[in-house]
Amino acid sequence: MAERKSKPNINKIFALMDVLNKDKRYNPESYSFVMSALEFTTRKLRKKGHVTGLELLVGIKEHAIEKFGPMARTVLEHWGIKTTNDFGEIVFNMIDVGILGKSDQDSKEDFNNSFDFKSTFDKGCKYTIR
Repeated sequence: MAERKSKPNINKIFALMDVLNKDKRYNPESYSFVMSALEFTTRKLRKKGHVTGLELLVGIKEHAIEKFGPMARTVLEHWGIKTTNDFGEIVFNMIDVGILGKSDQDSKEDFNNSFDFKSTFDKGCKYTIR
């Protein structure tokens, strides 16, 4: 998933407001967190632009643990995020309104049940992506 740089920030704000009005499953903070995790991931991987869904999920996991520690799962669930599939929904909501871009190979399925929230966040353990 790649962040688009061409649109002015005000357009992104209006686009995000449209998403929040149409899909009320997720707290607005969840979108901000995913954008922060995308920046964290690209910086960590030393990439500019596109990262895969798998790369983003690894970055999301690490960023959540770094930012929220043992409260990571609690915070994410408070925002409506209970599985990795929810991250796919959030990412593709942003893709649909032009906040993020994607390659032809990217799909929501890249986020399907990639890791278990309970074992990943409650134990802060290493995990295997399926």
